[in-house]
Amino acid sequence: MKKTALVTGASSGLGAEFIRHLNNKDFDEIWAVARRRERLEALQDITEIPVRPISMDLTKEESIQELERMLEDEKPDIRLLINAAGFGKIGRYDEISRTDIDRMIDLNCRAAVDVTQICLPYIKKGGRIMEICSTAGFQPFPYLSVYAASKSFLYRYSRALRQELFGRGIKVTAVCPYWIKDTEFIPTAKKSSGSGHIKGFPLASHKRSVAVMALNDSRLGLPVSTPGPVCFIHRIAAKFIPSEAMMGIWQLIRFL
Repeated sequence: MKKTALVTGASSGLGAEFIRHLNNKDFDEIWAVARRRERLEALQDITEIPVRPISMDLTKEESIQELERMLEDEKPDIRLLINAAGFGKIGRYDEISRTDIDRMIDLNCRAAVDVTQICLPYIKKGGRIMEICSTAGFQPFPYLSVYAASKSFLYRYSRALRQELFGRGIKVTAVCPYWIKDTEFIPTAKKSSGSGHIKGFPLASHKRSVAVMALNDSRLGLPVSTPGPVCFIHRIAAKFIPSEAMMGIWQLIRFL
């Protein structure tokens, strides 16, 4: 069986950056999952590890079923699962369409759990799972309410799943980055009709530093990765400061 890394959301941004930094001594192949096939095929230019492009929309049940059939047929030895697929929209409750709301929940929550579930039979002792959450999951965020709630779901799921898999020797890391300036997330979020509710993204990180730090944290077996000073401080603050106060601080920061 080939030692495999399976990465969702692999066509761009943080997903592609993770692939760039995977070590060819650890993996025989990468299963790269995303919608845009041409982007997936281009990933071979950034890594020496053979890349299998798997073009599918994970918000569709038939895509999950197709991926499950592929796993059943090939029975790969999944050494690393990275669930990096996700997106967010900025806006008040009445400024984001129900279609976008449903898609955020489907991709950020259901798809991440479904992919994890169908991959787990093929992850052995020593395998690792990285669920790409967000610092937004540490508290409620007005004008990012659904996105933050979806990432809170994934964060709590990751923390609990880690305990459930302890006996199997599989490590789960919840990766919780701050804003990342050089991915498609901020441009996509800015296209929201309510994007004016957030004026800027101060102290945003770079995808390279986030990917490298998160991969190192996963190798160390850490339960939570906060790859950068802002998300680390946020994580600590959210443990001690009431949510109402944290939302008040956010109301000031979002206009910076």
